[in-house]
Amino acid sequence: MVSRVIPVSSFDLVIFGATGDLAQRKILPGLFRRFSVGQMPRDARIIATARSEIDTDMFRADLRTSLAEFAPCSSGDAEMLDQFLATIVYIHLDVMSQEGWSELVGLLRGSAVRAFYLSVSTSLFGTIASRLSSYGAVTPESRIVVEKPFGNDLAIARALNADLRQGFEESQIYRIDHYLGKETVQNLMALRFANALWEPLWNSTHIDHVQITVAESLGVEGRGEYYNRAGAMRDMVQNHLMQLLCLTAMEPPSRFEPNAVRDEKVKVIEALAPAKPQEIVRGQYRDKEGQGSYRAHAGDPTSRTESFVAMKVAIANWRWAGTPFYLRTGKRLRARTSEIAVVFREPPHMIFPEMENRRSNQMIIHLQPDEGITLHNTIKEPGPGGFRLAEVTLDMTFANALGGQTDSQDAYERLIMDVIRGDQTLFMRGDEVEAAWAWVDPIIARWEEARHAPEPYDAGGSGPEEALMLMHRDGRRWREIGRVEDK
Repeated sequence: MVSRVIPVSSFDLVIFGATGDLAQRKILPGLFRRFSVGQMPRDARIIATARSEIDTDMFRADLRTSLAEFAPCSSGDAEMLDQFLATIVYIHLDVMSQEGWSELVGLLRGSAVRAFYLSVSTSLFGTIASRLSSYGAVTPESRIVVEKPFGNDLAIARALNADLRQGFEESQIYRIDHYLGKETVQNLMALRFANALWEPLWNSTHIDHVQITVAESLGVEGRGEYYNRAGAMRDMVQNHLMQLLCLTAMEPPSRFEPNAVRDEKVKVIEALAPAKPQEIVRGQYRDKEGQGSYRAHAGDPTSRTESFVAMKVAIANWRWAGTPFYLRTGKRLRARTSEIAVVFREPPHMIFPEMENRRSNQMIIHLQPDEGITLHNTIKEPGPGGFRLAEVTLDMTFANALGGQTDSQDAYERLIMDVIRGDQTLFMRGDEVEAAWAWVDPIIARWEEARHAPEPYDAGGSGPEEALMLMHRDGRRWREIGRVEDK
């Protein structure tokens, strides 16, 4: 199967914070790959802005170095690289100053789609949106893209939404979560809603429980100051894990259209039962074999910030009544892996006693590092003499199943092209963000009031022992992090 590359319309993309880490590692390399395969039109323009007092030639020279590291497969074509760099103009701009805005607006073409990517601190969102509006840069074909974290609590999220809406309509605001750009996340919707096989089984009658795991092997080195203010609940649960939960649990939308999809996601969040304190585990990694502790990496020897969260979540609606969702995320765990494990119930009458309580039917949706879907089934073990059962897997790793002919895209590449197309399906709506904060805020408030330290766990492990007990009490077990037999 060969994927089709569908070019997008001509556009002007303004990147605020273009010298920063995200722009250099993800945004600009992703644009170069889209340019290389012909999806980004040759007359598109990228206007890079930052506070660095450099000129366009210096910015292009620095970017050439970044592309050699972060887009090495494409950057080997010198002519293609030169053509891409020629689309870029750099403007020195301090967003808090009035200088440079007129020059920026003067470069924008009236006929092209205008996209403004805010790869900057959330504290600057309102200022940039207001300046763009006051300088006449916002047209009906304009879009503004903002990164997470979108707020620190519900009040701040509401204020940020109000700031952005001073210059832009909700239909023009793209709150990006790169997890939603992953191929497997989108395939989850195709799997559920394009096949008659799964939807009749996708409910509490047939599904025992769901596990959503986002595990990282790295610690918070280099991000300690930010992470110590945020913690795993704000940094991961409120956005990434909540989005995966919504896509797994949502009802079929009436049509595959941005607001219809996002309406159903909001309904999931609004149906979440309040989390019970005894069904949440906070953890913080400690040093093991000289790898360093969270407190050392955060530069705070008395930190009470969690680097790990595990929780049991209930969705109070007819589809999911009685089926718990277990969420787990953490830093410095055994392996880097993200997956959704849908564990089906046992057959109503088990005629093979040795298989009781095994729950052998599982669908594992792998998000990283290798995207794909694995289905666990039980069969008779081949061979004469006796009737022995064995578990086998049906594997669809995208790179293998599609013969390596897919147009492999980073999540940012796909999402930026969706911005240019004006497709908001994979972006969070304002009420969706606020609903997520409304559910998370009481949990964080209880932690701050109690002032309990998180449970310690060894770096390179699976998290605190209390997280294992969270499922053991229910007669269930977490899947092993980085489980190799599924690969």
